[in-house]
Parts: sequence; C-alpha cells; structure tokens
Amino acid sequence: MNIEAVEILIVGAGPAGAVAAALLRQQGRQVLVLEREQFPRFSIGESLLPQSMEYLEQAGMLQAVVEAGFQFKNGAAFMRNGCYTDFDFRDKHSAGWGTTYQVQRADFDHVLAKEAERFGAEVRYRHEVLDIELGKDGGPALVTVKGADGAQYQVRAGFILDASGFGRILPRLLDLETPSNFPVRGAIFTHVEDGIHGGGFDRTKIRVTVHPKHCNVWFWTIPFAGGRCSLGVVAETSFLDRYQGSATERLQAIVAEEPSLSALLENAKWDTPARQIVGYSANVDKLWGEGYALLGNAGEFLDPVFSSGVTIAFKSASLAAAALQRQFAGEQVDWQADFGAPLRKGVDTFRAFVESWYAGGFQTIIFHDKQQPEVRRMISSILAGYAWDQSNPFVKDTPRRLAALEAICAAA
Repeated sequence: MNIEAVEILIVGAGPAGAVAAALLRQQGRQVLVLEREQFPRFSIGESLLPQSMEYLEQAGMLQAVVEAGFQFKNGAAFMRNGCYTDFDFRDKHSAGWGTTYQVQRADFDHVLAKEAERFGAEVRYRHEVLDIELGKDGGPALVTVKGADGAQYQVRAGFILDASGFGRILPRLLDLETPSNFPVRGAIFTHVEDGIHGGGFDRTKIRVTVHPKHCNVWFWTIPFAGGRCSLGVVAETSFLDRYQGSATERLQAIVAEEPSLSALLENAKWDTPARQIVGYSANVDKLWGEGYALLGNAGEFLDPVFSSGVTIAFKSASLAAAALQRQFAGEQVDWQADFGAPLRKGVDTFRAFVESWYAGGFQTIIFHDKQQPEVRRMISSILAGYAWDQSNPFVKDTPRRLAALEAICAAA
C-alpha cells in the first residue's frame, strides 16, 4: 500500500478545517485536507455570528466571503406567543464585529475550502479516513484512507486535526465519545422560497420562534439573499415522533401550530424535501491527545438555538493553529492550557445559555419588558458569539449571573 508523509493532516474541509488549513499555510506548514464529500454539499448551521468575522479576517478569507453575496446579518429576533423582541449585535458590550452573514452552507463552505487551496493547502475530495493508528512517543500517526477511486493508501501525519464535524472520525475511532447531558433532540428542516413581502420581517436577523404550548420547542427562520430561507423546528424526539407522514409533512404540521410563523410563510413554496437529524448533541472526554486535536463539532456540539457551531469551529481552529506554531518552533506546548481549557470556557458559556433557554429562564429574560440597557448589551455580546470575552460578567461568572437575572425578571 502506498504511503505518503505530511506535516499536518486535517480531516474535513468544512469551516474548522478550511480556516485551520489557511492559518497553518500562513505559517509555512505542509497541510493535507481529506474530505469525504464532494463540495459543494448541503449542510445546516447557516446563521453566522459576528465573532466569526474575526477568524475569517485572521485566516485571510474575509474578502472572499464579503464578495460572495451572502445575506447581511446584524442581529437575532425572538417571537413567543405574539411577543416580539430583537437584539442588534452592533449594540453590544464586547468590542469587535457586530455584523456578519446568513449563508447557504454549500456555497459558504466551498468558498472557504477554495481559499484554503489558494493559500497552498492540498484538498482531496471524496477521500475517506478508514483507520488511524496514533504514533508512539511523539512519532507520526499512520492513517488509512480510501480515495475517490476506491483504492486505499496510507498517510504518515506529524499531527492530525479532526475537523470532520458530525462524522466525528477521531472520537469514533479512538473511543473518545461521552454521553451528552442534553436530552435527545432532533431537528426537521428545509429550504423554501419564502414569499415574504412587506416590512413585517427583518431579513437582516435570524428569527427564533417559540412553540405556543411548549417552551422547549422552537423554530428557526434564517433569511437568505434571493428570497429564500432556511426553516426548521427543534424538539425532543418524543415530540417530533407524534407527527406522521414525510419529513416535509411533519414540519408543515408543526409550523401550522404557531400562528405568527404560519402567517409569515403563508405564501411560501415548499420546493425542497425536508430532512431530519436526531441526537446531534455530542461530547468527548478530551479535546486533544498526543499528536491530535479535535476541532468544532468533531469535539463537541451543543445545540443550534444560538447558532454557535461555526463560531466554536473557528475558535478551535485559531487556538490549534497558534499552539502548533509554537510547537513547530520547538516550544513545549501545554495543549490543555493553550487549547482545551480556553476552548471549553466559551463552550461552557454557550452551554449555560442553552440550558437556561430550554428550562425557560433565558426566555423570561429576553422577553422581559424592562431590560436594563447595559445588561442587554452584555447578553447581546453572548448572542453575537463573544463567549470568550472575560470583560463581560455573563462570561466571567455565567451560571451565577444568569440565575440572578432570571430571578429578577421572574419576580418583576
């Protein structure tokens, strides 16, 4: 079997893999990216957060994304039982970007992958990782791959970054997975020609709509450029299993239960068959090991409610690239201190807000009619992706601050 050697092997050409590849190529590293699918390919996770723009800028990809013509985004809107509120991400506590884009991921991911190639990374599509044998005593790993033609070959990799997303190659092959503490939820989703006209819908914001009878069931409506949008519902599988028919028919039936959303989409053309994913929340017992690190969803995926997935993916790529730069320079790198711990800090901030959302407390906060402006700006920063900004009290002391604010709003 043919064996080739590479300094850094990246598994997956999605956002985490592409940004990591570009950053590493800027350091002069030899980078090979193996992607199981052929791009462009469908993916969800379409509403970016402004924090993401910092990493696109760092990776040298910002111009390509700006020029791709995606839908401009400046905030998030929430609807519950006819009550509407929104957050403008430009009005926030944290410094940095306040705007971003809502993207069809097939096009967005392809733009990033092509940018990684422009920087000199080799990207191989339809190449699937079959097995990984980690090296001993810091030696290279041996990776078995099936190429696009079906033939197998092997790669000796000095370091592996797993950016395989929900494929979770390394967690699966190395038995790193641990159960998520979230209930088993699923999502049914599609793209539609939305037919929304007039001024009643702000296309610069994702809209999150809460089911009128179940606070732990919610819908996303993500407007794209060109009059289309992504539409989905998220709920525990026991709720979704109540509905019969195709995925499209089930989604239509659930949407019909929410008056504001069904009215908003009354002229929509359901021209794309809906899909369903179940049990997407995932966790691992560690985010790195000897000779490897896990990026983005390959390490941990929380929940889509605050659109944090791509931001976490970019953050993990940036942290890993910085650690590898020091490691290749001959420095001793503490991967837990420099990668694992700081990455988890932001993930845990998002986790606290996700848990509060489903318990109903955070919904009480955001729909409270007498929000303090400075507290509102702190929350806006979290929703904009700035979950690592220690100057924000809701990052520095997340659980206590959230609990205290929930109590104040509930008592008012």
